[in-house]
Amino acid sequence: MVIVPFAMLFGVLSAEAGLGPWETQIFSVAVFAGASQLAALQLMQDQAPVLVILATGLAVNLRMMMYSVALTPHLGAAPLGIRALIAYFLVDQSFALSLAEFEKNRSLTVAEKVAYFFGTVTPITAIWNVSTAVGAHLGRAVPDTWGLDFAMPITFVGMTAAMLTTLPHAVAMAVSVGVTLMLWAMPYGTGLLVGAAVGMAAGAITEAWRDRA
Repeated sequence: MVIVPFAMLFGVLSAEAGLGPWETQIFSVAVFAGASQLAALQLMQDQAPVLVILATGLAVNLRMMMYSVALTPHLGAAPLGIRALIAYFLVDQSFALSLAEFEKNRSLTVAEKVAYFFGTVTPITAIWNVSTAVGAHLGRAVPDTWGLDFAMPITFVGMTAAMLTTLPHAVAMAVSVGVTLMLWAMPYGTGLLVGAAVGMAAGAITEAWRDRA
């Protein structure tokens, strides 16, 4: 339900930023990571330095490394080419659904797990790209009253809340949010980069402390 407005929002904002429909679509296919797409687009509109744009996109997508670690016990035995495709299609929804299913049905074979993963992401990919194209073509014709910008925070709040199952997770979340808010005045949103790094460090320290206790 949230993929449609989320993708449309990216298409609309891309049109407002001066990107043509084909440029928007290529951007969406090449990156395929909604949050970093929006972050990069905002920085491009602010005329931020290229290195800042790249660093922000990387920071926003660092969670994919943790997703990969969590899925490796289940999908790590798949052939290299398949794992490369999984890496490209690894998004929040495909990770959350797949991990929940793999943990629930531990008797699944690697082939069955791979099939399930691609089964989760196929409709997401199609809906994302179609909705991006619709948003790009509608552009400024979409009124603000549609409230498309609600989709991104609702998506991440819903998924993040379900993942806060341990003390290190909660500490990482609280510290990263707190530091990011304290550094809100830093240029080009670079406070987010600092907040993400400090939050991950706090979570790692908490986990190490818990393991020693």
